[in-house]
Amino acid sequence: MMKFARLLAAGILVAALAGCSSEQPNPQDAANDASAAPDASAQAAQEEARVAEAKAEINRLADGYDYPAAIKMASKDPSEELQKLVPGLEEEKSQTVAWEKPNQIPHLFFHSLVIDTDRAFDGDGEAQGYKDYMVTQKEFTAIIEELYARDFVLVNPADFAGPDKKGNMAYRKIMLPKGKQPLVLSVDDVSYYEYMDGDGFASKLLVDKDGKVRNEYTDAKGETHVGAYDVTTMLDDFIEEHPDFSYRDARGLVAMTGYNGEFGYRTSASQYPENKNIKKDQKAATEVADAMKDEGWIFASHSWGHISTGTVDMARFKRDMKLWKEEVEPIVGKTEHLIYPFGSDIARTAKYSGSRYEYLEDQGFKYFYGVDGTIRAWMQQTDDYQRQMRINIDGLQFDKELRGDRPVLSEFFDVKKVIDPAR
Repeated sequence: MMKFARLLAAGILVAALAGCSSEQPNPQDAANDASAAPDASAQAAQEEARVAEAKAEINRLADGYDYPAAIKMASKDPSEELQKLVPGLEEEKSQTVAWEKPNQIPHLFFHSLVIDTDRAFDGDGEAQGYKDYMVTQKEFTAIIEELYARDFVLVNPADFAGPDKKGNMAYRKIMLPKGKQPLVLSVDDVSYYEYMDGDGFASKLLVDKDGKVRNEYTDAKGETHVGAYDVTTMLDDFIEEHPDFSYRDARGLVAMTGYNGEFGYRTSASQYPENKNIKKDQKAATEVADAMKDEGWIFASHSWGHISTGTVDMARFKRDMKLWKEEVEPIVGKTEHLIYPFGSDIARTAKYSGSRYEYLEDQGFKYFYGVDGTIRAWMQQTDDYQRQMRINIDGLQFDKELRGDRPVLSEFFDVKKVIDPAR
């Protein structure tokens, strides 16, 4: 109280002396004071905007279960408002537990989505294939919503398995709130093959003016639309609305071939030597790949020519790999992931060995994916690789489930509820 009185008295004295001073105020000083006020106001506004942006990023990290990164960012920020977030983040972090079955993580995969069922299921030579191997946009929407409602969370393979300090493949901890379950998702053949043209599918991927990857889709009337019309773009939009569906920005794997080019662009020099726009197409496809990687997608080799990798002769295998390296890798980048076309694995359930595996290992592959629609999850890991089976989500699997033939999908979604009447 005495300290306050002393300060108050000193303030009165200073004010009195200032009032008695014969020195007149300098007009320039007044002008400087006036100009300083807007600067201070602008700085305050800038700081407020910076804090708001940082807070949004902290919340995004926390929504994706990356609590260590969120806590580090908040605690190191000079803003007291952000530092106050730390206790709450620490509390949320304490509620997470390590996934107790690291070798039991399911993997679902899709092909491109049917947008216009009237054109896809029109009875021509391709219609049955579309019914067998594709799902519709309506079905995919219902499946993703049900997966989310059942507390599945998308993870990338490197989240649960990667080299340890000795360079050996080892399981990693996935920290999720109790009750949440990790899930891997992949989509095959995102090349928008020529045979699909005019059958009610998206025709390509592109990067819009805002840097967002979108689909181009031409409807039955010939009108072109840009938006989310396939697995990757629809999933991006769903995660933007439901960030807790993605573990640390995970999206999924994209299995690419090369013989018809990439993402709807005819980028293959060996197949389209007369394409005068090939450089432009290659550039556009590379921009798409880069934007998708920034978003969290991981690219996998699906071979260049969609060959049966488990049975094709080694000479053909090596020619195909050479084309992959020359025509696809420059666009999507190097990858450690191999998704077997047709599920044509190089072995059954035995651990990998022999010349075929040694060749793939020499090409840099460490993650391998087959197909098994009869079991919830199957994984195999050695010091050198991680191997995982995928469940096909398509018309064939739907029919198998409805027949009661070794059903596995009921844990993920109800086929009867998601199936499109257009089938």
